Amino acid sequence: MKRTILAGAIAIVTLAAGASGLWAQKQPAPKSKGEQQALQALGAAQQKNDPNEIIKAAEDLITKFADTEFKEIALSMEARAYQMKGDSIKAQIYAEQVLQANPNSLDALMLLGQLIAQSVGEHDLDREEKLAKAEKCLKQAGDQLGPAPKPPLNEQQWKYSVADVHSGLGMVAEARKNFDVAATEYKTASETVPEDKTFVARYAHALQSGGKNDEAVAACDKILEDKDVNPQIRNYVQNVRATAIKAGGKAAGK
Repeated sequence: MKRTILAGAIAIVTLAAGASGLWAQKQPAPKSKGEQQALQALGAAQQKNDPNEIIKAAEDLITKFADTEFKEIALSMEARAYQMKGDSIKAQIYAEQVLQANPNSLDALMLLGQLIAQSVGEHDLDREEKLAKAEKCLKQAGDQLGPAPKPPLNEQQWKYSVADVHSGLGMVAEARKNFDVAATEYKTASETVPEDKTFVARYAHALQSGGKNDEAVAACDKILEDKDVNPQIRNYVQNVRATAIKAGGKAAGK
């Protein structure tokens, strides 16, 4: 299974959490009625969670008001929107633009770290350089988040951000085939946001990849007990479980 298979399952959540955190920051007043209307259109697009509308509204704002002080928000939302569309290259480009405007952008650091970890190729000549960059971005984001919630993030946004950082570090470790470290990072993410089964699914996959097939089956069974689990995640977990059993894994009590 590729590490990217669950990217779409959490894209909407991360877009909502990241954008909400940005909007929550104290912002300057729009300089004109036109800029205010462009911002309102961007906010409305975000509420719909429609990536195409977000991209259009963000581009309208940046193009019509080149000196806008809301550029970081627009670029961040555009990067997340391209992530939702599955366009990793453009998402990375816009995340890089955010970091050019603000090297400490929490949202851009998390997004860029995860995207690099997801997209690095098995035979890329600069593979380790890319993974080191991803790890650096994610650790910088983790340092900014700290041990407890602080403005502008509320507790839920902070928890999801912490989980995303650990999940991203899990992806980096998995790309390096360090499956024990990957499993530990995914487990931390899943314990931070237990209601999101995406992180548990990644934990199960890392266990299976590391040869811990009995533990992988047990993790999968726990997820599959939830009748309301996302169908995409359920299908992914069923495949992980089947692979673990084929490799000799057994369910508890069997």
